[in-house]
Amino acid sequence: MKKLHILLLFSILLISCDDNSRGDYDLLITNANIVDVKNNQVIRNQMIGIKDDTIAYTGPMSGRDNYDSSETLDAQGKFLIPGLWDMHVHFRGGEQLAKENKDFLKLFLSYGITTVRDAGGDITPQLLSWKKNIESGKLEGPRIFTSGPKLDGKDPAWEGSISVVSDQDVQQALDSLQDMKVDFVKIYDGSITPENFYKIIQEAEKRGMKTTGHMPMDANFLTAVDYGLDGSEHMYYIIKACSPKADSLSNLGLGYGMMNDLVDSYDENLANMVFSKLKVQKTSITPTLHIGKVLSGLADTDHGQDSTLEHIGRGIRKTYQRRIDAAKQAKASGNTMRSKVQELSEKMIVPMFNSGVNIVAGSDCGAYNSFVYPGQSLHAELKALVDAGLTPAQALQTSVINGPKFFGLEKDYGAIEKGKIGDILILNKNPLEDIENTSSIIYVIKNGETMKPRDLAD
Repeated sequence: MKKLHILLLFSILLISCDDNSRGDYDLLITNANIVDVKNNQVIRNQMIGIKDDTIAYTGPMSGRDNYDSSETLDAQGKFLIPGLWDMHVHFRGGEQLAKENKDFLKLFLSYGITTVRDAGGDITPQLLSWKKNIESGKLEGPRIFTSGPKLDGKDPAWEGSISVVSDQDVQQALDSLQDMKVDFVKIYDGSITPENFYKIIQEAEKRGMKTTGHMPMDANFLTAVDYGLDGSEHMYYIIKACSPKADSLSNLGLGYGMMNDLVDSYDENLANMVFSKLKVQKTSITPTLHIGKVLSGLADTDHGQDSTLEHIGRGIRKTYQRRIDAAKQAKASGNTMRSKVQELSEKMIVPMFNSGVNIVAGSDCGAYNSFVYPGQSLHAELKALVDAGLTPAQALQTSVINGPKFFGLEKDYGAIEKGKIGDILILNKNPLEDIENTSSIIYVIKNGETMKPRDLAD
């Protein structure tokens, strides 16, 4: 009989340990409509319990009286989505612009961007410090994944990049990045040779380091994929892989001067073969459609009245002039390459997505990229993907699901469900009906803290 009592007591203890109904949540969100991005549906009248930074419970409102929390937030039937990921941003401009870059952190959060992937810059020490302080809760900002300095050739195109000329340079550069504890390797095509481009990918693969970036135009994209390239930024390189003239054009040493011919010779059957390979190899593509549109119209568009411009520091605004001047020169010379690449890029989005390619949403915002604003530009990128033919749910997937997938973090992000990180946006309107509703943010929830966009932006 005594053994029976002990067993019953042990069973009761197990049940109470597993029962979240009396859970001591830090935040309980009630009367919520959860947007299931993966399945393109809304789960209505739900509760979400958050402990620390993790979702500990989701379920219907029917058992509301059984739940306790330190703080309760009534969502009043509004729509909840996971925090957005911007998979291509830049913090750069040198130490003199470090403070203006730091101001971007709250700006990102005000637009619901709770995670960013920094694709290389020249203020790595400051950025790594911000990253550490954000992780410890000492600084408000999005979660940061960074490549640290870019890897380029003999004469790097950007300040702060690491020059790679020899095999020894490759090893030393990767050693340096590992010492910095970066999250991935960003390769740039300023002067990198195809041989060193391939070598970086191969050696990074041996070390378990992810690689992405720009490819030298005389290299072969599919060869890089075979070597283990994990991602490609922008559409130039995948467009090249979809042209039967790619090899012959490479031999002419034209660089980006071959783009018009590549666009004109684009082959849909070849493209489908390329897309299938990218799916199998799990290679991610960051189309950056929005910046393509902005830069294509830079010579003719007056951005002086842009509402977000007031949040950009004067020093960073001055960096915009370089691209403005280049756009005016291109217009004067009759160069229409950007617009042709943009048109084809948009055409390729739906076939790529339907083929299972891991398309990730990235804005390419930051200093030097004129009028492509941190936070706002990611929402514009999602709209550009919808304009290219994706549904709102599919466009959202490129951010909140495919972004984490690049880093192998699908188990921790991508949905509002038990066990996921509790980065949550509460929206006034349903984003599955109109992708522009992602901007109707009422609250941003990160690290258990509830923030209002206006408070963050001020």
